[in-house]
Amino acid sequence: MEIVVAKHCGFCSGVRAAVDTALSVPCENTFVLGELIHNEEVTSRIAARGIPTIRSLAEAPDGACVIIRSHGEGRAVFDECARRKIGIVDCTCSFVRRTQQIVARESAAGKTVVIAGHASHPEVLGLLGWCSGEAFVFSSENDDFSMLREKNVVLVSQTTFSEQSFSKIAEILRKVCQKTVEIFKTICYTTIWRQKEAEEISRNSDAVLVLGGKHSSNTGKLYEIASRNCNHVFWLERADGFEYEKFNLFGRVGIIAGASTPDWLTQEVLFKMEENNAEVQATTMMDVVEEMNKEERYKKGQIISAKIVSATDEGVYVSASGKLEILLSKDEIACDEYSREAYAEKVGEEIEVMVAEIQPKVKLSQKMLRKIREEEEQLKEIADGKEFSVVCTGFNKGGLTAELGTYPVFVPAKEIRTGYVKDLEKYTGKKLRLRVLEIRKERRKEIIASQRVILEEERAAREAAKAEKEAAFFDSIQEGDVVEGKVERVTSFGAFVSVNGFDCLAHISDLSWTSVKSVTEVLEIGKRYQFKVLRVDREGKKVSIGYKQLQPQPWEAAATKFAEGDIVHGKVVRIVPFGAFVELDKGVDGLVHVSQITHEWLENPTSVLTIGEEVDAKILAFNPEERKITLSIKALQPRPETEPRQEHEPRERRERKGDGEDRPRNNRKGGRRAAESEEEEDYSQWTENAGGFSTSISELLGNTEDENK
Repeated sequence: MEIVVAKHCGFCSGVRAAVDTALSVPCENTFVLGELIHNEEVTSRIAARGIPTIRSLAEAPDGACVIIRSHGEGRAVFDECARRKIGIVDCTCSFVRRTQQIVARESAAGKTVVIAGHASHPEVLGLLGWCSGEAFVFSSENDDFSMLREKNVVLVSQTTFSEQSFSKIAEILRKVCQKTVEIFKTICYTTIWRQKEAEEISRNSDAVLVLGGKHSSNTGKLYEIASRNCNHVFWLERADGFEYEKFNLFGRVGIIAGASTPDWLTQEVLFKMEENNAEVQATTMMDVVEEMNKEERYKKGQIISAKIVSATDEGVYVSASGKLEILLSKDEIACDEYSREAYAEKVGEEIEVMVAEIQPKVKLSQKMLRKIREEEEQLKEIADGKEFSVVCTGFNKGGLTAELGTYPVFVPAKEIRTGYVKDLEKYTGKKLRLRVLEIRKERRKEIIASQRVILEEERAAREAAKAEKEAAFFDSIQEGDVVEGKVERVTSFGAFVSVNGFDCLAHISDLSWTSVKSVTEVLEIGKRYQFKVLRVDREGKKVSIGYKQLQPQPWEAAATKFAEGDIVHGKVVRIVPFGAFVELDKGVDGLVHVSQITHEWLENPTSVLTIGEEVDAKILAFNPEERKITLSIKALQPRPETEPRQEHEPRERRERKGDGEDRPRNNRKGGRRAAESEEEEDYSQWTENAGGFSTSISELLGNTEDENK
């Protein structure tokens, strides 16, 4: 049978600190407020020391001392302790304390606090105790979130909550809440790693053994994950309940343990498996493997317990397990200054030492053990994912080398940064930010580390923050909204405007009701303006806004300034074969048909008018809804008393007025009316086909730009 032990197995740093504290603080008049951890065996050991567990402060006398468990407590508990002069030994996990600070700060700011977790869990109850305003607890993505629709929400999580469920709840909140949603992922990273390990081990094992208390939330999550991937999952609370017969038919058995599972429970189970010749593979439990070694001879690096039997000027003689006395040199004793007299008084005491050498004779050391212990303590922290720094001391073909205490550090070339690193030499002497990938202890101690994972996590965090910001932006904006934005940069086709940190495009055609050649004619870089949201493309991450839509339209103002029969003054801005356009106001043009320029018949308006010429005219017709103004210049001129001479008329007209038998003869006056009638017919046909002759030049150009856009 092959036994695979999870890398992150047993107490997390927060639980270990709480247990160590409870097992070392003075017992007199000391109480544990609530169950220290969810493990009956551990709580029994603490109670055996004479430290009882109480459910509330009412059970503790004034002036007593209470241990606050790693789950933490609410603000009211600390206030009552201060009032009753009860001493506090605060063992609140650092991750939980950070969540408490977030909850207290955001709640005081008037935001609604949402906690992803289990409402009855001690940690969640403690978090609620730091809320000064409205707070809700959700344990599943299937809960009803509708009451949060109109609220500014802050989301946190129980540190041992399921990462998958937290992500689903966060996504639902982004969709449901119409206001702001701030998300703080406060799941403990060791919890995340344990859950990922449980996922991997359970997928590749024939059976899985989950170690830990049945009331432990994080152990329960591990059991749930393992059960999804493996058909044979067993949950064991105590080592004496282990039955090897249940596992001897499986080829590969995985062992995972919750953060509140003591190391000795895992060790005892492994001892029983080893006794049945199971092959144990443990990556971070070399102490277990070493304990399994039953050989009687000393090994280099072995830690032994020895009794002081005598003191001399050279040092002290110690005996381990009834073996021969061995000299512990005064140079290897962990003290500031060695004194024979002082150590003579310690004869009979048990001390721990390390086997430094075995050839040519056994050499023991306390100093080396202390240094190793300090390094191992540091190693525990970085093994749990803590970032550490070293200075690169060199390189080889495969990557970079460095040192962390007595441990050599190796960074593979592919783990230096994202992408290929060609020149390794340039990293020599430079500081590296690293995270442990593997700690090898089998033969030669070595730390395999990566800088790339830190850089990628930071990049992912930036991208996630950007995505959250974009999602919040698109949740808060819709077509028709009026927003304020700052002009950041301009191009030939428009301006990019920052609205709540998101770049929106104001196309040049949406800046003014009249034609503009440059964006800067309307907007100034660095200034803030009001804009109207025209289009929102969430999938394409594009928002179009307009400036002119919030400005009065020229034709709306024209309706109050002009009326039929008015005499107006304007400038000729365009001449076409059928007439001339006269600008009466900015963005408002009227048409003088060729028949309304002069009383004389004109073949081409350019024979009378020029672009830029200022003229007076009379408004014959005004339709502001259709944006049409019909003007007449000749209406302000006196009508000639005589008809123009025939020889001045075009040849075609003279021929039409010839002596043919098939055309009735018209007099001069009647002929002129017929010609004008024909011109009016041409004018009516043009206006009908053109669909609004009085549209300004700028508008005609603008419409073309819109279509091109």
